[in-house]
Amino acid sequence: MNIAIVGTGYVGLVSGTCFAEMGSHVTCVDIDENKIKKLLNGVMPIYEPGLEELVKRNVGYGRLNFTTSLTDVLDDVDVVFSAVGTPPDEDGSADLQYVLAVAREFGQNIKKYTILVTKSTVPVGTAQKVKAAIREELDKRGVDVPFDVASNPEFLKEGAAIKDFMSPDRVVVGTESKRAEEILTRLYQPFLIQNFRVLFMDIPSAEMTKYAANAMLATRISFMNEIANLCERVGANVDNVRKGIGSDDRIGRKFLYAGCGYGGSCFPKDVKALVHTGLEHDYHMQVIEAVERVNEKQKSIVYEKLLSLCGDMKDKTVAIIGLSFKPETDDMRQAPALVVIEKLLKAGATIRVFDPVAMDECRRRIGDAVTYCENMYDAADCSDALALMTEWRQFRMPSWNVIKKVMKGNVIVDGRNIYNRKELEEYGFVYSRIGEK
Repeated sequence: MNIAIVGTGYVGLVSGTCFAEMGSHVTCVDIDENKIKKLLNGVMPIYEPGLEELVKRNVGYGRLNFTTSLTDVLDDVDVVFSAVGTPPDEDGSADLQYVLAVAREFGQNIKKYTILVTKSTVPVGTAQKVKAAIREELDKRGVDVPFDVASNPEFLKEGAAIKDFMSPDRVVVGTESKRAEEILTRLYQPFLIQNFRVLFMDIPSAEMTKYAANAMLATRISFMNEIANLCERVGANVDNVRKGIGSDDRIGRKFLYAGCGYGGSCFPKDVKALVHTGLEHDYHMQVIEAVERVNEKQKSIVYEKLLSLCGDMKDKTVAIIGLSFKPETDDMRQAPALVVIEKLLKAGATIRVFDPVAMDECRRRIGDAVTYCENMYDAADCSDALALMTEWRQFRMPSWNVIKKVMKGNVIVDGRNIYNRKELEEYGFVYSRIGEK
């Protein structure tokens, strides 16, 4: 099957590459000429494990191509996926200008039946706006070309996106016609040969499913962080509490880990958008509004612990270990590390940072406000305190003897609860974690 994917960001590039890996002929489209040139030369715009190898392989086989013009490829494709950005406006609503721009270009140029599938995360009702934009362009042309719109929200986890796409636990598709359903069934069949898990539903339900899923996961995180903060005050241990409630089949174990808050491109944006959708329909999403408030406050908890243990941060040196919002990505959007760095800089501290892949992204965001180090031990050198913000595997078993020797102070704040209190205290560290007094 021939398909086009508009947008070569995280969702578009991963989706296009995986479709190509399964045998489809894919053209990825982006208006950013520089990005397309880099992709044609094998330079990835994002970090995702395994992606570069897959891109190069499928380009080599001729199944994956890149261009700046959707118009040039429309005659040759059966399905167009729209995977462009939907950044939040100041009021928290999703900005649909890029989604609607794709719809208009689609309507201006299609000559045969084609499906436009929205893969971007969009509010309920977007499909109707997309359809109206296409119809308006067709009316301007004075033609009546058949088309369908569909919703196919992505559920990719950064750092495991290829596995998620190639072996999905479910594929959600919202359609209005059997013809579109049959074509999209054929497209996804190779991914789900042994256990076909495409959930077809109406389009508004598909659009809502994405927001509801992310809001539920965000709720679990904020809930556990609230429990963790109370645990510290009453002398309980949040790890024990997590094991106790996670053993209940009705609750389960996933997304019950306390920490310094969630970040990234999905949870913060989608929670805000869901709150805004509620307000548009005269309904306050009180639980979701609380989830957002709790998370924003939680992002400061590592700074508060540093302040409590070190006192005045002026002229103190702090090592920040981990910058991305989660492991296996260079994404720093809404990362808790940015909040801690900002507060430390305002307090007069000197900051030394290290992350396995997000150093360039940090430079792009905050420039030379911090010192960029070669590794975890270099960051710890002459530091009064060390704060872990991202639980990369390589940080899990450091040489505490080396860290003890190179640090000036002895404060360790574990923002992801990956270390053992007894072990660190035996080395003479003052250790603090989330949810334990």
